Amino acid sequence: MHCIFRRRRSDGLATNEHQNERVRMKSTQVLSDNWYILRKHTFDFQRRDGKWQTLTRETYDRGNGATILLYNAEKKTVVLTRQFRLPAFVNEHDGMLIEACAGLLDRDDAETCIRKETEEETGYRVENVRKIFEAFMSPGSVTERLYFFVGEYFGKDKISEGGGVESDGEEIEVLEITLDEALARVERGEIMDGKTIMLLQYAKLHRLMG
Repeated sequence: MHCIFRRRRSDGLATNEHQNERVRMKSTQVLSDNWYILRKHTFDFQRRDGKWQTLTRETYDRGNGATILLYNAEKKTVVLTRQFRLPAFVNEHDGMLIEACAGLLDRDDAETCIRKETEEETGYRVENVRKIFEAFMSPGSVTERLYFFVGEYFGKDKISEGGGVESDGEEIEVLEITLDEALARVERGEIMDGKTIMLLQYAKLHRLMG
């Protein structure tokens, strides 16, 4: 689902409710607005010794997102997806990544969005979902804040085959495997997606499977 939430000002700068006295924004230039937004920022940063240093950085704004680990405590299983990711493909990978269900936010809140994504991608309509934390996944260049959820699924929750939206170029395979097998795939390098590894480790540490 390509539903992006951005807060914009009329000058093209993203709004920022949190101020930092050590940062003085000087200029922002939009380099690309073809798919998402690539901006070039020039700003002054005050170092610990009190000196001000002028820096230039680029940020990639793709909106914020949400992700969820679906788990079944009785069966000790999780539901993951597999789909083609071009950025992985161009970086010495076949591009077929195993991931937790995820998507970019609509103008709804994160929980509403992840419920929609879960049904769309996996075919499960889960009754109870719980937010566990938030994280910036690549803060060196990408602005995205990701909201992490977990939700228990049952057989009765499966209402469709899932698979994503064909018109968006999605072809998503739904996988149901044990948590232990998923963690073993991380160790073998078969699961390399950061958000998924974080969720699987959370499930193990917090004993979601009992």
